[in-house]
Amino acid sequence: MIAPAYRKWQCTTCGEIYDEALGDAEGGIAPGTRFEDIPDGWMCPNCGATKDAYVLYEG
Repeated sequence: MIAPAYRKWQCTTCGEIYDEALGDAEGGIAPGTRFEDIPDGWMCPNCGATKDAYVLYEG
């Protein structure tokens, strides 16, 4: 079974992009971590918005 491609998610508050392939090193999120696997307490590293402020990035 082939794993689905990594996706990108965008903060609707500030526009910050979370790239699943890159993760968030400063936030303790390892590269390859799927957005749905990020702990609910994680916040946008740029503006502090909560995880639910992110939408799938289509750009």
